[in-house]
Amino acid sequence: QVQLVESGGGLVQAGGSLRLSCAASGSIFGFNVMGWYRQAPGKQRELVASITSSGSTSYGDSVKGRFTISRDNAKNTVYLQMNSLKPEDTAVYYCKVTIATGWNYWGQGTQVTVSS
Repeated sequence: QVQLVESGGGLVQAGGSLRLSCAASGSIFGFNVMGWYRQAPGKQRELVASITSSGSTSYGDSVKGRFTISRDNAKNTVYLQMNSLKPEDTAVYYCKVTIATGWNYWGQGTQVTVSS
């Protein structure tokens, strides 16, 4: 059974930085794609960033140039370095992984709050 353990959320002032981590376990197929989504109150969940097992990355337009996604394949862990945070980055951030079968799994979410 796939399990995702997220950490690193919290409260930060605008312009500050946070680093999110998501450790995945339980898949004999490995984790093809790992990524982060976020959902703010009253808004749809949106892609923040994703990374494939070979290192190809994708970013949402609103975070390009400020956020960096990376992964440690040996640890099955994905990281999201968030710099120059803005109040509009406030949301619950969810880790998502996709395994070789195409099945997706979601983490429980971690709150990120950016104060102005």
